[in-house]
Amino acid sequence: MPEPTHSAPERGHDSRAVWLVLAAIGSVQIGASLAKDIFDQVTPTTMTWLRLLLGTLLLLPWVRPSLRGRSWADWKVVAGYGGTLGFMNWSFYQAIDRIPLGLAVTVEFLGPLGVALATSRRRRDLVWAGLAGLGVALLGGLPNHVNLAGVVFAALAGAAWAGYIWASRATGAHWEGLDGLVVAGVIAVVLLSPITFADGALKGVDAHVLGIALLVGLLSSVIPYGFELYALRTMKPGLFGILMSVEPAAAAIAAMVILGELLPLMGWLAIACVVTASAGATWSTTRAEPAP
Repeated sequence: MPEPTHSAPERGHDSRAVWLVLAAIGSVQIGASLAKDIFDQVTPTTMTWLRLLLGTLLLLPWVRPSLRGRSWADWKVVAGYGGTLGFMNWSFYQAIDRIPLGLAVTVEFLGPLGVALATSRRRRDLVWAGLAGLGVALLGGLPNHVNLAGVVFAALAGAAWAGYIWASRATGAHWEGLDGLVVAGVIAVVLLSPITFADGALKGVDAHVLGIALLVGLLSSVIPYGFELYALRTMKPGLFGILMSVEPAAAAIAAMVILGELLPLMGWLAIACVVTASAGATWSTTRAEPAP
């Protein structure tokens, strides 16, 4: 999505925007915790499909995408967006089914962070790259019971997240507002349908599961997208990126409160390294940008 044009916001508006972004982060992680809590009833694949389906349906009353007169380029970029959206969520849910939520988000966060650091030519960013590497090394020192497949799925989600950022920007240049997001949501649901139904999609789905899936769609899609869009009207993108860096810590706290997942000290240190590296890299990039 194209970066918004900013006027000089009032301090009160800027403060409200900060709280909206933090609320969006908390909403996403609470939604992930609630989704994981019912993996004993439905598979992660089924939950991914339900979350994307219901989240898209919740957005439709407010977003009615215009499909007429679309070019091949429009459909090509939104198809890529839908594919990365579906794969990112599917691999992430596979990860949190196997490893603690806080660790999964930390590993996933290394995807976009790694891309940002790899494309940087500033020497000071080597400090943040080293700190992120230390976080990875600390994750490697966790007890042996950490599931390797879960870590791999989290890494795949991180790679998809990096692609999602690019696809989101490309889609924002071709589709107005949230039109591209809704169309991409439909595409993601269609692409996931074959493996979902092959996995026994309706097995274990009852009114309770549908209610949780609807709540997860609300918490993980509608609320954060709405809050972030409103916040970005007055907030500088650099500040937004720094605030988003707390996501791994928010995930660990949400999982601890809702799921009772307690991380060892090594896990918290790894999260602290990745959060600090992400915030530092974002701050460094923001300082390097020319003044408007």
